[in-house]
Amino acid sequence: MPSFRITIEYDGSALVGWQRQTNGPSVQQYIEEAIFAFCGEEVRIQGAGRTDAGVHALGQVASFALASDRRPEVVKNALNFHLKPAPVAILDCREVEADFSARFSATRRHYLYRIINRQAPLTLELGRAWHVKRELDAEAMNNAASVLVGVHDFTTFRAAACQAKSPLKTLDRLEVTRSGVLIEVRTSAQSFLHNQVRAMVGSLSLVGTGQWTADDLRAALEAKDRSRAGPNAPPYGLYLTQVDYS
Repeated sequence: MPSFRITIEYDGSALVGWQRQTNGPSVQQYIEEAIFAFCGEEVRIQGAGRTDAGVHALGQVASFALASDRRPEVVKNALNFHLKPAPVAILDCREVEADFSARFSATRRHYLYRIINRQAPLTLELGRAWHVKRELDAEAMNNAASVLVGVHDFTTFRAAACQAKSPLKTLDRLEVTRSGVLIEVRTSAQSFLHNQVRAMVGSLSLVGTGQWTADDLRAALEAKDRSRAGPNAPPYGLYLTQVDYS
């Protein structure tokens, strides 16, 4: 019974998220249906991260096992054929040990959040970045971001429905850069709380507009109170870019 690890790219605009749900199509559903169409096996795949509705991925990872022997290249090509016209593509497929878990074997996850900071409405970037008209100071945002790096109780940046056992997380990276009207927020950690990245970006946007200082961000973190955070940045600016494994 071979086990496989696949790397996935998807546009989350019309999806209800990674996980199967009853209110619309999900990435998990599309891939599981493609596997069944390919080889007639009903399997449940495990993803490295449960992205929300509207969130995109450039490097999501999932794992699953098949009852029959198949070459990785055949699996990748067959899944891509049966996934059409869903906004999901398999970028890579490789055979792994039976104990490999896309979720539990991951050592670090990397996210990108994209902001277009301009007055004019979005056309090509519509649904793929957060449009912020008010001028943002990316340098101030980057300086304040260092407040959140390290080991902290991230209750302030945690969704009420978060199922994580503990709000303690180690944030390895949180950096803000600007190139023209594009502002990118990149962050890395072994794992994140539900909505943590979007809540952090929303709070950093308040620093960018001058409504908050780095000290205000630190006070919000130390309050351990969800009501003290800034607004959640919208999901469509968020991308799961990469998942690392040892």
